[in-house]
Amino acid sequence: MQNFLLAVDRFSTWFGKACAWSVVALTLLISWEVFSRYVMNNPHAWVLDAQIMLYGLLFMAAGAYTLAKNGHVRGDVLYGFFRPRTQASIDLLLYLVFFLPGIVAMTWAGWTFANDSLAIREQTFNADPLPLYPFKFVVPIAGGVLLLQGFVEIIRCVICLQTGEWPKREEDVEEVDVEKLKEMVHVKDADLADLDQLAPQKGGQK
Repeated sequence: MQNFLLAVDRFSTWFGKACAWSVVALTLLISWEVFSRYVMNNPHAWVLDAQIMLYGLLFMAAGAYTLAKNGHVRGDVLYGFFRPRTQASIDLLLYLVFFLPGIVAMTWAGWTFANDSLAIREQTFNADPLPLYPFKFVVPIAGGVLLLQGFVEIIRCVICLQTGEWPKREEDVEEVDVEKLKEMVHVKDADLADLDQLAPQKGGQK
């Protein structure tokens, strides 16, 4: 199972890095258009649409890559103090309630819109139109990769609930150094364990 999880991580990483080359294309395109517009006095109407498409590709592809690296924004100031099983419980709930419905809907709708766009050979609206339907297929493709990575993260939550430890990643990302934060506020692991034991007692007294 661990090999499968890491294989999906590597695929999401490869997909993200491959699409990241759009940054180079975007930079070259903008630089060329600035030179053409202000030096050669020869602007191109289609460049703005091309810029938006390249940026959209970069933005959409970053979702699965960032999830594979555990790099999405999260309130680590509180989350990092929780035990792994508590973290996994919270993550699993959020994945089931918010992530899966949203990403499935995005992928399904994106596939429908992309095929409708292909059927009419949709183009952009400017003096020099560009084909729009290839870009619209980015939405379901990126959504599918993100959905695959999301299933992997759900499996990680289940494994953590069973074992009490998070499965290892190739590269872990911590937005906040939890151990240093504990030192700053003078909190020890034993103190957190005592709090976990007191919580059920207080709940019973109420």
